[in-house]
Amino acid sequence: MVSFVVEKPHRISNGVVSETTRLSIIPNNSSSAQKTLLKNLEIINGGQRVNAWVDSMRASSPTHLKSLPFSASSEKHLSSWIMKHPSALEMFKKITEASGGKQIVMFLDYDGTLSPIVDDPDKAFMSSKMRRTVKKLAKCFPTAIVTGRCIDKVYSFVKLAELYYAGSHGMDIKGPATGFSRHKRVKQSLLYQPASDYLPIIDEVCKQLLEKTKSTPGVIVENHKFTASVHFRCVEEKKWSELVLQVRSVLDKYPTLKLSQGRKVFEIRPMIEWDKGRALEFLLETLGFANSNNVFPVYIGDDRTDEDAFKMLRDKGEGFGILVSKFPKDTDASYSLQDPSEVMNFLRRLVEWKQMQPRI
Repeated sequence: MVSFVVEKPHRISNGVVSETTRLSIIPNNSSSAQKTLLKNLEIINGGQRVNAWVDSMRASSPTHLKSLPFSASSEKHLSSWIMKHPSALEMFKKITEASGGKQIVMFLDYDGTLSPIVDDPDKAFMSSKMRRTVKKLAKCFPTAIVTGRCIDKVYSFVKLAELYYAGSHGMDIKGPATGFSRHKRVKQSLLYQPASDYLPIIDEVCKQLLEKTKSTPGVIVENHKFTASVHFRCVEEKKWSELVLQVRSVLDKYPTLKLSQGRKVFEIRPMIEWDKGRALEFLLETLGFANSNNVFPVYIGDDRTDEDAFKMLRDKGEGFGILVSKFPKDTDASYSLQDPSEVMNFLRRLVEWKQMQPRI
C-alpha cells in the first residue's frame, strides 16, 4: 500500500503567483522519521507559497521600485522598455494616423488612470479638470469606464451619465442614461451581469474577510458587489505574510472564487471566463462593431487586470493599449503614459484633433 501526498511548489510569472502540483508516492510503512520529514515538507511548502505571494506583493509595489538603487543597468532597462512602449503623447501623430479614419472607441480604467492612487480608496476623487476632459471626450467618441470598482462607487466619482460603465472587472455592465438631471442620477440601462449568481457568495466572503483581517492594522476590504478587494497599501510589510494567510484561509473554503493581485490589492473574483478583455469585446459588440473593420479601440489602464484588455486588442490586431506607469512592467500595451496628468493631456489632444477633422 502507498499513500499519495500532494505538494504544490510555487512559481511567479509576470508578477502573478500560480501553483503547480506534483504527486509524491510515500510507502505506508515509512518510518516515523520519514513521516516527520514529510510533515515538515508540507509546512515548508506552505511557507514557500506565502513567501511567493509576499515577493509578488513587493514586486507590484511602486514604493519598493522607487527605493531601488539607480544604476547603469536599470537606466538601460528603462530605455529599452520605453523603446518598446513609447510615450503616447510623443507618438500622438502616429497614433491618429494609424486610426485611418476608423471609429475611435475609448475605454478608460479609473484608479491610477483618471484619478491618482491614494491610501484610502474612498478618497480616489478625479479632478474637475479631468471630469470636463472626459465629458468632452464622450462627445467626440463612444467612451466607457472599465474598472474593478462597483458601478455605483465609480459613478459617484465620475458623475457622467453619458458614459458606458463596466464595473467589477466587467461583470456589471450598464449603458448611458436616456435622460439627464442636474440634481440626481438618472438610472442607466443594464446591459449584462455574467456573475449575478455569485452575489450571495461575494457578500458572505466580504463579511468573513472583514472579521478575519480586523487584527491586521491598515487592511481595507471592499465589496464591489460581484467581486471583492483587500487593500494592503497601508499595511506594514512585516504583516504581509500574516495577511496572505488570513485571506487564503477564507478563500480556501470557496473553490468557485479565484484570488489575484493588483497594485497593493488582492482581488477576489468568480471563477468564470470573464475579465476586462471580454467586457471590452461585449461593449464593442453592443456598439455595433463586432467583427468590424471600421473600429479603432483605445484602452488606457494601469494595473494587471487591464492586461486582459491589452492582450485582447493585441491578439485581434485592433487599436492598441496604453499602460499608465512610471516604471517598466511586462505588458501587452503598445504605448505608455506616466500618470493621470499625462492621461488628461492625451485625452485633450484627442478631443482637439477630432474637433479639427472635417465633417462629412
